[in-house]
Amino acid sequence: MREDIKINDRAARIGDKIIEQLQTVHDHEIGLDIYNLGFIYEINLDEEGHCEIVVTFTGIGCDCIEAVPEEIKWALLKLDEINDVTVNIVWSPAWKMTRISRFGRIALGINPN
Repeated sequence: MREDIKINDRAARIGDKIIEQLQTVHDHEIGLDIYNLGFIYEINLDEEGHCEIVVTFTGIGCDCIEAVPEEIKWALLKLDEINDVTVNIVWSPAWKMTRISRFGRIALGINPN
């Protein structure tokens, strides 16, 4: 799990599965998954299987704001440990290019250092 994502213990136990699913959800304009773009700020999973995801986008005018939260829900609901998903969109702190992972930078042709 990325160090810049706040995650509770229950979600951390299935962190690899969560990452795998989040990597299937892409920003359609940029063509990279939301995990490597750094859109995910926080992941919490409670004992009933409710997962709360806090995300951001590159800006308020991002075309993917409507589609991506639903795609996140469908992706995470594929996991047996998750029964319900809430996606909360926040604008603070603002997303910055520095949140893009090393893999993401390479994939986008940006200097990875």
